[in-house]
Amino acid sequence: QVQLVESGGGLVQAGGSLRLSCAASGRTFSTYAMGWFRQAPGKEREFVAAISWSGGSTNYADSVKGRFTISRDNAKNTVYLQMNSLKQEDTGVYYCPADLVCTIATRTNKKEYDYWGEGTQVTVSS
Repeated sequence: QVQLVESGGGLVQAGGSLRLSCAASGRTFSTYAMGWFRQAPGKEREFVAAISWSGGSTNYADSVKGRFTISRDNAKNTVYLQMNSLKQEDTGVYYCPADLVCTIATRTNKKEYDYWGEGTQVTVSS
């Protein structure tokens, strides 16, 4: 079992920055990969980024490459998403799921992730 709690969302102007955090508990954090997904109103939940168990491998959606950075601190059981140069299309609820099966950061399908948090809302205004 893994429990995940996202935080750090809020309202920000286009061009601004936010850092999301996701605190994990339960199973040993350094044994599984983590991802970030987002869901805009009326749209499917989509992949944003993923990071391997060690933090040595990352993967990003094309839409956020160069603007977002995923990282993790295994000593703090926390994964982060630094979001810069935010755009209105980045608006949505952001989730940090855990991938207990594949420890490297290659999976982009939401069905392959095992545990999810409740999400944190990010709203980017013009």
